Amino acid sequence: MLIPSIDLMGGRIVQLVKGEKLALTFTDFEYWIERFSTYPLVQLIDLDAAMRQGENRDLITMICKRLPCQVGGGIRDAATARATIDAGARRVILGSSLFRSPSHPTGPTDFIAQDFVRDLAQQIPRDHLVFGIDTKAGHIAIKGWTAQIPLTPQEAIPLLDPYCGAFLYTHIDTEGTMTGFPRARAKELRALTTRQLIVAGGIRDASEIAALNALNIDAVAGMAIYTGKISA
Repeated sequence: MLIPSIDLMGGRIVQLVKGEKLALTFTDFEYWIERFSTYPLVQLIDLDAAMRQGENRDLITMICKRLPCQVGGGIRDAATARATIDAGARRVILGSSLFRSPSHPTGPTDFIAQDFVRDLAQQIPRDHLVFGIDTKAGHIAIKGWTAQIPLTPQEAIPLLDPYCGAFLYTHIDTEGTMTGFPRARAKELRALTTRQLIVAGGIRDASEIAALNALNIDAVAGMAIYTGKISA
């Protein structure tokens, strides 16, 4: 399944390369909402909220009323997750809040915010929770991709698996580049969980989406759609 992505920054739809370089901007929300209206799911990310540089709450509420969205960016507690769902989101994506940066870790479990994750799963139905695993050079990135912890997705996913309905894995190294998502990594991730698995980062064409679909993996695409490489 192809999941179109709408990334918001400064009141605009944007596309970034590797989460850093601004490549495209759009302000015609009506056009893109219409283009994405036939999809069963759209990914909506508030980049400003993710980077703690503001928020686009009104736009998110407006879009969620028009499209079936899973929403991420700045969702750091159960109350915000619930408010986002109440505003119309089908699901919420949590990333950085799932993890800790302990001073003296003794193993992978120490990097998981275990009490928070358990409490979240008790307050929010698990099929409404998507856990974001964003990686750069093989390790998980947090705080709007500005920091990393020495934890791999292979270590994190099994520990988080009981508490969510889906995983969203973003390969930051290829995000926005349209160079293709690493196929070997896709197969490796698929073997780690029976939950819905969604991948993002470098998706370039319809044939790649079909190949991922054959592995029972869904794909988020942004740059390839906005540049016309994939017809949405």
